[in-house]
Amino acid sequence: MISPEMLLGLMFLTAFGLLLTGFPVAFVLSGTGALFAFIGAGLGIFDLSLIGAFPQRIFGTMTNEVLVAVPLFVFMGVMLERSRVAEELLDNMGRLFGSLPGGLGFSVCIVGALLAASTGIVGATVVTMGLLSLPTMLKRGYSVSFATGTIAASGTLGQIIPPSIVLVLLGEQLSNSYQTAQFAMGIFSPDTITANDLFAGALFPGLMLVGMYILYQIVFAIIWPHKVPPIPREELNTEDKAAFIRSLMSSLFAPLILILAVLGSILSGLATPTEAAAVGSVGSLLLAGYRIAPEKGRMIIVGGLALFVMLGIAANFDLRVARDVIPMTDKIAIGICMILSLLLINGVWLGVKRTFGAMDRTNNPILVSVMRSTMKISSMVFIILVGAAMFSLAFRGFGGDDYIAGILVDMPGGTIGAILLVMLVMFIMGFFLDFLEIVFIVVPIVAPILLQMEIAPGVYMSPVWLGVMMAINLQTSFLTPPFGFALFYLRGVAPPSVKTMDIYKGVIPFVMIQLLALVLLWFYPEISTWLPNYIYS
Repeated sequence: MISPEMLLGLMFLTAFGLLLTGFPVAFVLSGTGALFAFIGAGLGIFDLSLIGAFPQRIFGTMTNEVLVAVPLFVFMGVMLERSRVAEELLDNMGRLFGSLPGGLGFSVCIVGALLAASTGIVGATVVTMGLLSLPTMLKRGYSVSFATGTIAASGTLGQIIPPSIVLVLLGEQLSNSYQTAQFAMGIFSPDTITANDLFAGALFPGLMLVGMYILYQIVFAIIWPHKVPPIPREELNTEDKAAFIRSLMSSLFAPLILILAVLGSILSGLATPTEAAAVGSVGSLLLAGYRIAPEKGRMIIVGGLALFVMLGIAANFDLRVARDVIPMTDKIAIGICMILSLLLINGVWLGVKRTFGAMDRTNNPILVSVMRSTMKISSMVFIILVGAAMFSLAFRGFGGDDYIAGILVDMPGGTIGAILLVMLVMFIMGFFLDFLEIVFIVVPIVAPILLQMEIAPGVYMSPVWLGVMMAINLQTSFLTPPFGFALFYLRGVAPPSVKTMDIYKGVIPFVMIQLLALVLLWFYPEISTWLPNYIYS
């Protein structure tokens, strides 16, 4: 007699095996789920009426405003990459720190953090810095393993430093899981968790990781200075200090202003992630238009300033027009914003016109190239989400929730043992699967169970802490040999002289740092919970 547990195990093994063949993830998940649902119905152990919920799930995804942030953040990241923000930043940071042993490593780490906080796309960051920094570091005599490890680790900071696509998707899944957990505990007026909470919770851990990376680089430079030699001062072209400072500030201005606009508006509660992503998309378009023709960029700068003034006005005045009574001060603020909107529209139009007229490295219009990349990446995300919905319906139809709950509740060590098991499973899955599959498959299954378990008598774990732990765990899996995705990204752009084993050796210290960060978060959860509690209390 075939039991539901047997079919459940076969379903997971089949999906895992098909994923390893390279077959498209979305079709593997949806096809495997549907196939085993029909097999289970034929054996009389699956209720096919559950599949009727599948269209409703897709409709729920289509109408979810939070998920609109995904294509907007993707657009912002790709546009910034095409506008060569990283190229200028790396050049100026290299000139700033290049005279120090390991200075190019510091530059890569700082630029990686800035790009993470303004784009949130891991693959683009790793590839961009691999193309720009790796040849320079190797030419200057840097250790191959140190150079490759630094670039791969810095590129993955986009997983944890907000705004991050991972955090948007993880926040959405945790929000549903947290409500499910509270309903199961008899709480019918549940608390909520949003991507804003997760962004605030991930900020300090992300900065902590950057600091730990740089600390490791300093120690490495002290112990083995010959492996990270400084660049002679006469080669750095910093004699004209005034010109160098202007160039440095110009390259820093773009990412810092976007970080302030996007992350600042989210953490201040002024905007949702979707609204902030829209601001970031407009900002990246203005920036790209300005960089194409800076000598004709006055009206684009005016449009950017208009955007920031409107954000400031929105923080201090009620701009809703659908009200019966509008105070005079609000009317004046609304009128000013209407005028500023015209200036912003003009700036955006100039940005669109210039990015459509300028060509990228592939001889395509920049705007067309960015739109195509945005469409491809966004389509991949959402079709995987649709496939995962079918897979999770089949999983629940076979009683998988109860089966996993039984395993976690009966784990030796109680809640601690259950969390360690989940983290270990996610870590291992990260060797083979992209973060999207893990977020859409694993989190909805285990998070509702974990959030019902007590870490102390009467004390339940924070969903923000759990989300940040999962995000750092996923980031670690991006780096872990032999299948870390960041390693493949870097291998694809590294010169032939760089061996794959050099990349593996280089990332191991950073993987150890990631694991140490998880340990610190385990013992000091306030690192991730203090800021959201302070801001949103």
